[in-house]
Amino acid sequence: MPTVLDDSLLDDPARLAEADSAGLLRAAAMAGAQVRATAEAAAELELAERLDLGRPRALVLIDRPGVSRTVTRLLAALLTPSCPVPVVVAEAVPNWIGALDVVFAHTDDAGDRELAASLERAARYGASVVLSAPAEGPVAAAVAGKGVLLTPRIPVPPELAFPRGLAAGLLTANALGLLVSDVQQLADQLDLEAEKNYLARETFANPAKALALRVAERVPLLWGLDPVAVAVGEHAAHAFAAHAATVCDVEDYRQALARPALRRAAQAGDTERDIFADPDDGPAGARIRLLLLSVRTGPAADAARFQADELLPGADVIVPAEEIEADEIVRAAVLALRFELAAVYLGLAAGSIGGAGRYEPATV
Repeated sequence: MPTVLDDSLLDDPARLAEADSAGLLRAAAMAGAQVRATAEAAAELELAERLDLGRPRALVLIDRPGVSRTVTRLLAALLTPSCPVPVVVAEAVPNWIGALDVVFAHTDDAGDRELAASLERAARYGASVVLSAPAEGPVAAAVAGKGVLLTPRIPVPPELAFPRGLAAGLLTANALGLLVSDVQQLADQLDLEAEKNYLARETFANPAKALALRVAERVPLLWGLDPVAVAVGEHAAHAFAAHAATVCDVEDYRQALARPALRRAAQAGDTERDIFADPDDGPAGARIRLLLLSVRTGPAADAARFQADELLPGADVIVPAEEIEADEIVRAAVLALRFELAAVYLGLAAGSIGGAGRYEPATV
């Protein structure tokens, strides 16, 4: 049965706060605090000093279920263009791991025994290991005394721990001299984004609420104009699925355009459903919302946007660089947070996470 969206909820702070019984909006707004707490933990554990071993042979990013996957994809996209060493994304530590390599992993599953065995093997072969994970359980035990364990200091649900995992990965890359990122500026910008999207701000002045309404009762197509934007789109899709039970299509826009049927649907724009259409026709009759994401700047980014504007004139283009003056790391993280908050708002309005949405039988 279809979900009826209660969009009036979004501009009623009292009802919104009551509907958010799990405190997800507040937890999402703690993104900046997560980054600061992770930076404090890294300083206390002397992460930079412990990784001051010279340039590694390779940086291995371990990809596990949950936000770990989107964290590693974004880190890889940020690192790859200028990283002087190979960046490997894998579900488990490769067999060739050795003392010249560095392994980074983020998880909120303290009992992930596959990850625990993988990290234990990495430590046994002398690799430097940085782990962002809970303090108890097999995963933490696997690196006890043999690696750096960054434990959570700000309690949030696992699906909202993306800022903590990203900060841990950025601090690792900083310590290795593979990337330059200002995590304090990142935390400040995330605070500003959370303030913009506070539940008491009306939809017209709240980018996350506006974004939630844009994709409501649509199939979102999140097409990236650059690799960093694609990685942000993957995190957005995870957030929409986790909070709003909404399925998204995420792709590099050039690859997306290579799929003729979906390309034609995207080029046709967001038209209203035929009133004579059978509601049981399924996905073929679904309305779509095309969002083009652009995080990077420069000639290549400008060319991609120009081409996309020509081929997809009806698309919404989201360009964080037009709103904030910051590097692409900050722009990517801010956009990821906006999508997280939009997903929570949409989930509350649709009732998929206990909000005011209601389910009614389809009527002719």
